[in-house]
Amino acid sequence: MSQKTLDTLGLKCPQPILKVASMAPQMNAGDILEVLADCESFPKDVKAWSEKTGKTLLFCNTDANGKHTAQIQF
Repeated sequence: MSQKTLDTLGLKCPQPILKVASMAPQMNAGDILEVLADCESFPKDVKAWSEKTGKTLLFCNTDANGKHTAQIQF
C-alpha cells in the first residue's frame, strides 16, 4: 500500500477530476491518492467520481483559503 499526492491547484473543472481519473490505472488496491485542488466544484465532483467508480473518499476538507485536500482509497 502506498500514498501518492496529486497537485491540481490552479486547474478548473473538469481538469482536477480528469487528472484523478488518469492516475487511477497507476493505483493498486488499498493505495491512497491525496489530491490538492482549489476548484470551487471539486468537493462535489470528487464525491461523485468516487461513488461512480466505487472508490472510497476518505475525506475532503477545505481550508480558510478555499484550498481542498481529499484522500481517495483505491
